[in-house]
Amino acid sequence: MSKTLFDKIWDQHVVDTIKEGPQVLYIDKHLIHEVTSPQAFNELKERSIPIFRPNQIIATADHNTPTINQHLPVKDKLSKNQLEQLSKNCSDNNITLYELGHKYNGIVHVMAPELGITQPGMTMVCGDSHTSTHGAFGAIAFGIGTSQVAQVFASQCLLLKKPKSLRVTVNGKLKKGVLPKDVILYIISKLGTNSGTGYFCEYAGNVFEEMSMEGRMTVCNMSIEMGARGGMIAPDETTFNYIKDREFAPKGADFAKKVAYWKTLPSDIDAVFDQEYIFDANDIGPMVTYGTNPGMGIKITETIPVENNSSFKKSLEYMNFEAGSSLINQPINYVFIGSCTNSRIEDFRVAANFIKGKQKAANVTAWLVPGSKQVETQIINEGLKEIFDNAGFELRQPGCSACLAMNDDKIPKGEYCVSTSNRNFEGRQGQGSRTILASPLVAAATAIEGKIIDITKHLN
Repeated sequence: MSKTLFDKIWDQHVVDTIKEGPQVLYIDKHLIHEVTSPQAFNELKERSIPIFRPNQIIATADHNTPTINQHLPVKDKLSKNQLEQLSKNCSDNNITLYELGHKYNGIVHVMAPELGITQPGMTMVCGDSHTSTHGAFGAIAFGIGTSQVAQVFASQCLLLKKPKSLRVTVNGKLKKGVLPKDVILYIISKLGTNSGTGYFCEYAGNVFEEMSMEGRMTVCNMSIEMGARGGMIAPDETTFNYIKDREFAPKGADFAKKVAYWKTLPSDIDAVFDQEYIFDANDIGPMVTYGTNPGMGIKITETIPVENNSSFKKSLEYMNFEAGSSLINQPINYVFIGSCTNSRIEDFRVAANFIKGKQKAANVTAWLVPGSKQVETQIINEGLKEIFDNAGFELRQPGCSACLAMNDDKIPKGEYCVSTSNRNFEGRQGQGSRTILASPLVAAATAIEGKIIDITKHLN
């Protein structure tokens, strides 16, 4: 019987099936951070249940961490408490933790792939909705709630109903200046934020096959923004080459053995999906969002649509935009390049390439926040920091930063921020802040000009 990539991995991890109900799914890797793990640790402690397999858990500090002066004691009391609690919980339970300042520290969905922890064919979970990022490797990866974090702690399994399958295919040639972030923003703008509800999405077609692993991670990261449980891309030579020789990747004969298995994972040619969508790469342009969900996006050259419903009007009112208007020449005072969507070395290379030899607009505060200590090191070693410094950009230290206003990096009330993060909800980057999602290229260009520009007219 023909199977999808998702079916092959899921079926191999089913421990038991409850009669006509959910299944018990085995979890290979459990990623944790300081925000969604304390309650789960407490629950197990109260019930005298030990952590079942601590060696399959990896912890990092990322959400509440400051992005300046990380060598100094954390000032914010809540953040300090959460970070200290994570250290204690990991120490007490023999769990590997990459705390603030550690050479492997970083955003959970950036450091795990770059260390070779994330691998094809795995089931991976984390108490964070953007765990879907790891699906870029051909893994089943998804976010879980705190009670499920406790379930995995106790049993290394989850009780789940198997999602339906969805495939989004994009073929053709992308235009100049169109990045993976634009591809996923375009897909969500066309399908809507509920189109993936109840599904696990596979991305197929030459556009994804030709993407780097960084690009694939950006796409899979935002699968959750169209309502999908997760997103995934079939592993191939690009995947294998990325993983090879990384810190925790299989080595030598073990690696060759793993690759042989990974090659069996892609969906069978005649596999049937519950839902299919097909797009032409030529139709995609550099994107920006104009509203308060990631589905409210337009090509940078388009105007805001006209819709007659109350939630649409409320969204535009919050953003102080008008239906039918263009965002080109919209003044912007904040730019953020970072988050688990776009804080990898490729993202900073794109930004630096555009910024080189230019100066940031005087009205703009521009934060560049690497996704990990390793990315930070690469930025410095490749001479990108010098480019950013000379242009007036501020390179900060790794962390989730201005993605979610859980730390000091907040956008002031009423201000616009062109952000490479994944969510533009009301108050997401700070109470009353207004977020416009875009690619690192559009964000960099906005910082230089002090306003949104038609990037297609500024590319050589």
